[in-house]
Amino acid sequence: MIPLEYMPPLMFGGLVIFMLVGFPVAFSLMAAALFFSVIAISEGFFGMPFLQAIPQRIFGSVLANDLLLAIPFFTFMGAILERCGLAEEMLDSMGQLFGRVRGGLGYSVIIVGFILGAITGTVAAQVIAMAMISLPVMMRYGYNMRYATGVLAASGTITQLVPPSLVLIVLADQLKTQSGSADVGSMYLGAWGPSLLQIGLFALYTFFLSRIRPEYLPPVPESELTLKGWALWKKCLMGIIPSAVLIFLVLGTIMTGIATPTESGAMGAMGALLLAWIRRANIPNLKGLIQQAYQNTMRITAMVVFILIGSTCFSVVFQGVDGGHWVENLFSSLPGGWIGFLIVVNIFVFFLAFFLDFFEIAFIVVPMLAPVAVKLLSPVLLDSMNGNPQAAASAALVWFGVMLCVNMQTSFMHPPFGFALFYLRGVAPKEVKSSDIYWGALPWVGLQLIMVLVVIAFPALVTTLLDKPAAVIQSQDFNFTNTDENKLEAPSSKIDEDAPVNFQLDKPTK
Repeated sequence: MIPLEYMPPLMFGGLVIFMLVGFPVAFSLMAAALFFSVIAISEGFFGMPFLQAIPQRIFGSVLANDLLLAIPFFTFMGAILERCGLAEEMLDSMGQLFGRVRGGLGYSVIIVGFILGAITGTVAAQVIAMAMISLPVMMRYGYNMRYATGVLAASGTITQLVPPSLVLIVLADQLKTQSGSADVGSMYLGAWGPSLLQIGLFALYTFFLSRIRPEYLPPVPESELTLKGWALWKKCLMGIIPSAVLIFLVLGTIMTGIATPTESGAMGAMGALLLAWIRRANIPNLKGLIQQAYQNTMRITAMVVFILIGSTCFSVVFQGVDGGHWVENLFSSLPGGWIGFLIVVNIFVFFLAFFLDFFEIAFIVVPMLAPVAVKLLSPVLLDSMNGNPQAAASAALVWFGVMLCVNMQTSFMHPPFGFALFYLRGVAPKEVKSSDIYWGALPWVGLQLIMVLVVIAFPALVTTLLDKPAAVIQSQDFNFTNTDENKLEAPSSKIDEDAPVNFQLDKPTK
């Protein structure tokens, strides 16, 4: 006989064992769910009919979720922009613009990384494109190798936080509770403050390093700066203006309420195709580029759907063995209140990111932590939301989601499993040592962790741009109780024999 309170930790341990065996994460989630559902049924924790909730959720909440349609659109847009030559033109023009100052190439990489992050949303595309273009130039002018590889990897991962990040879309879908929810528009608004501050933090680090170790970040010789005056600004604008148009198509339409995230993703995909057609002279094989974009989109979308199905199976069984109460009791009883909760969660996610991708963390961990986050963080934001509890609950989820997004950037950066480091190693010249790539990433991981602490300490950085509705006033002037004089009779309802019948399965109480 296994006690019910032992089942949730046993499920987590079983999931780890399945993944260590070598199963893909999606199938590990399904295997762990089915294995422990057999144990739960045999122990009488729930009956066989309870498992009917799994197909109901898969077909009702996953495959029918319109919000998730935004993922293939944004993936396709990023795949098109990866090879249309926009990154090359922007890096070249920004390098010419900032090349005269120490660390100028570093500043140009940071700025271009931010702009590309706002239009592509894919880490691999940014790191590979910027490394192939900028790393040889930095090596030619004598930049310190550790700084050069670190700034390229960090500027590529900023796309995780800058809207329209896929991570923000996924987190908005998963951060839903009975008290409130985080929509995509609010996640985008909340992410702007931390993303801009992080870019400033990267630039500030570059500035101080150029003053402390000027030989690490030398300026570009004047003889190499071929563009000046209007010709230079024209080339800069040729890269910035198309990017600004795409950013408006994707972000402006969401924030102004013109389009849903899915519709804005579709417009962004069409805008990327139009931009590729305009720049077709710089693309050797436009048809092949579009075919590769379709294939890349299909692979990523299929991966996301399978992970979602696996996490749904795991979540249903986990809730069936009172896993939600176990997680709530575990994190609500931490010392330090909401601060202790945020510190422990961020440390947990930081180390979990060594082994799991951000999709897997979002689908497995975030739904379990969301109710606890609402319970502990809503009172902190109640005054800033004009005393409105519903607004405070939604703002708490946005704050929590953006904070996790800042944290999960490190999953691409920290050695030895950071994917951005793998991408960088794959395209870097042979003379670049792997040790330089790994050591170069550490200062930037430290800067990202500083950003996590800043977001914890200053929630207004996330919530300032969010809507603040009026306070909910409980008036004593009206009596809403039913009396014999104002009591309304409920109309008699007639059963429609052709109407579908919905069944709701509950776990039997013992």
